[in-house]
Amino acid sequence: MKLRTLGLALFGAAGLGVLPACTKDEAPPPPATPPASASATGEAAKPAPAAPAPVAVSGRGTVRGVVKFTGQPPAMADIAPSSDPACEGMVLKEQAVLVKDGKLQNVLVRVRGAVPGAPAAPTEPVVVDQSKCTYLPRVQGAVSGQALLVKNSDGTMHNVRGMAGTRALFNLAQPPSAPPVTKPMPGEVELLQLKCDVHAWMRGYISVSPHPYFATTGEDGAFSMEGVPEGTYTLEAWHETFGTKTAEVTVKKEAVSEAAFEFTATDKAL
Repeated sequence: MKLRTLGLALFGAAGLGVLPACTKDEAPPPPATPPASASATGEAAKPAPAAPAPVAVSGRGTVRGVVKFTGQPPAMADIAPSSDPACEGMVLKEQAVLVKDGKLQNVLVRVRGAVPGAPAAPTEPVVVDQSKCTYLPRVQGAVSGQALLVKNSDGTMHNVRGMAGTRALFNLAQPPSAPPVTKPMPGEVELLQLKCDVHAWMRGYISVSPHPYFATTGEDGAFSMEGVPEGTYTLEAWHETFGTKTAEVTVKKEAVSEAAFEFTATDKAL
């Protein structure tokens, strides 16, 4: 299953003015407000429903594995050196496909869907840095409701354009040495793509899940998710070029469950 992109809800606030009405001195007082515990028919109001009890989790385990790549990786295009001195030291090859010893980097692996007993979103933000005209990290996960913090470590102007598919959600301009910018993570978006209009080769991706059970593969293609509640789940592995793969995994208490994915040179993102 491929990650879906959904739309953003924007909120604004409008001021309300209140104009008091004029009354005569002899006007009768307003009728008393009926007690909250009584309805219009005189019947007692029903109490508000109690909040649902938290789901009990009997045990937790670890999910780990490796994402392999077979076939000849596509050649990555050259990036022309920038005339911007702040970009000195940047990588001069496109970074979409990184394969080493048959292992695929920058694959976001997550448990698909809701997970009973999952904790609330972290209070600390998910961080994206702009360094040597590159988004770091290129691929990472976030929890729904978590804030996004964007830093500019370069001595040049950047702008961060957040995209859901082809639709722009926000555009943050950051002059050199500007303080970090914090924004709420766009709601109802599963994949947020970041672009810079000033430096067109810059790309970044944030996969948004309703829980913290996700991981991004490194150079060795490995991933690990700890503290996953017991149960059987569908794992989803996403790559920006090769699309999505799925696998089933059963997590047991205080045990390590293994999972494996394999992408090939003929796989394509939809």
